[in-house]
Amino acid sequence: MAQVEKRGGLLRKSSASKKPLKEKVVLMYDEIFMTEDPSKCSPRFWEELFLMKVNLEYLEGKLESLDGEELMKIKDNINCLFQHCIQALGEEHPIRVVNALQTLCALIRGVHQKNKSTSGFDIINMLMGFDKAELCMKNLMESLDSLLCAEGSESLKSLCLKLLLCLVTVTDNISQNTILEYVMINSIFEAILQILSHPPSRREHGYDAVVLLALLVNYRKYESVNPYIVKLSIVDDEATLNGMGLVIAQALSEYNRQYKDKEEEHQSGFFSALTNMVGSMFIADAHEKISVQTNEAILLALYEAVHLNRNFITVLAQSHPEIGMVTTPVNPAPTTPVTPLGTTPPSSDVISSVELPLDADVQTSNLLITFLKYSSIVMQDTKDEHRLHSGKLCLIILTCIAEDQYANAFLHDDNMNFRVNLHRMPMRHRKKAADKNLPCRPLVCAVLDLMVEFIVTHMMKEFPMDLYVRCIQVVHKLLCYQKKCRVRLHYTWRELWSALINLLKFLMSNETVLLAKHNIFTLALMIVNLFNMFITYGDTFLPTPSSYDELYYEIIRMHQSFDNLYSMGARKSSMRTL
Repeated sequence: MAQVEKRGGLLRKSSASKKPLKEKVVLMYDEIFMTEDPSKCSPRFWEELFLMKVNLEYLEGKLESLDGEELMKIKDNINCLFQHCIQALGEEHPIRVVNALQTLCALIRGVHQKNKSTSGFDIINMLMGFDKAELCMKNLMESLDSLLCAEGSESLKSLCLKLLLCLVTVTDNISQNTILEYVMINSIFEAILQILSHPPSRREHGYDAVVLLALLVNYRKYESVNPYIVKLSIVDDEATLNGMGLVIAQALSEYNRQYKDKEEEHQSGFFSALTNMVGSMFIADAHEKISVQTNEAILLALYEAVHLNRNFITVLAQSHPEIGMVTTPVNPAPTTPVTPLGTTPPSSDVISSVELPLDADVQTSNLLITFLKYSSIVMQDTKDEHRLHSGKLCLIILTCIAEDQYANAFLHDDNMNFRVNLHRMPMRHRKKAADKNLPCRPLVCAVLDLMVEFIVTHMMKEFPMDLYVRCIQVVHKLLCYQKKCRVRLHYTWRELWSALINLLKFLMSNETVLLAKHNIFTLALMIVNLFNMFITYGDTFLPTPSSYDELYYEIIRMHQSFDNLYSMGARKSSMRTL
């Protein structure tokens, strides 16, 4: 008996004497790509189409194979397909709804991909027609909102979110995606909040919901009034905010876990044994191999939450002994090749786990601790542009936290002590700190440790000037709070002073190279201002008189660095006046 294979929409028999047969759905797609209305010869054409399993590969490939002129000739049929997809979303039969959602994904992606190479048509006109666009998008968004809010199939909700993510991410620049104007008018904000506030829905769809919200918030955020920004800024429902925080914490924790697993695997391998034998000569190369893909989408969501909603600040400090939120779906969603641009969803092993274990050394954890650990990993390597931007976003989030009065209150609270195991870059001149020796301290100590670690480990040829400026700003804002509230923090300030002086020495020793690219005097002035702050107001926030003695000792011991900085400034100033 002849075997049947399914390839590219063909049902191909092993007998060479017969022509290969096509799937019925493929034949129906071919009719749509003709210039005539397919429903003329078959009145039930559209009803039958959505009962057929969608062939995404064939449909997208067919759209890709057409040039701009050919696509314009079948515009009416594409408009008709788009409209019938929206109508099918209101059907009671779930198969029709699923197939309609998948077909919409393929249409949106296919038409946008074609527009990248051929700009001879407008996306909105090609998909639905200018005259019907407003009504079509209104009906589409209402249908998606109803499906997301209903107590129906989790698979359908998952596909709805995938479709929305597909719609949002088809363009490289989200602000150039004109279809999103209709998403702004017909808001699904409440549906997203409902998912985040309801634990079962959050476990299934929380990640996609948070990423979708973060992307929508960024649509033309500086050009016009974005309703999602306004609504997110006034959310005060505790369950919703906690839900968002849990989703973000889980995604960051998963990254931290993957990195730690790779690090342990690397340390126990042959290469680790070899580097120990030769005195860790290649320790930097070993470190570079420990690479886990970062998650900028969830980091963006954290930034928007912290930046826009002051109520979210309270979520940062809330303990979460049970961090696993994603469980195995009861009804797996139909597979649709929809991957939002720039997102990295949690891996399948996390999705299948009920609970992620906390670090053995930490009795309780919270979102801020998880974020600090994540930042300590991401900020280690800023040589490539991707990680440089990720590290910058981490520092921007820390700046927002350091500016907030309430955040500073719990950062400096002596009653909220944690043991935060930050990841440190392997370096030849220092040993790896033992995790068990870490003391329990206020969270601000971990923030300062992270800033000191960055200062010490990034004095290199490709100097990350912007990151250093933001790092010093974070330290300055924390000191301003301590001065204002007279908080005497028991911290090893000498490490910070030493790091700042070494940074000054680096700037001066590489003056010629750095001045060609950066205004190093801005950074030098910020460092000097920090020392002036310690000298002038240190009696209000340094813990003991001996700390003041250590400060003066360090300044006197390294006075040559400050003298050289003064000389460099005077020399450059005189050169400008000539």
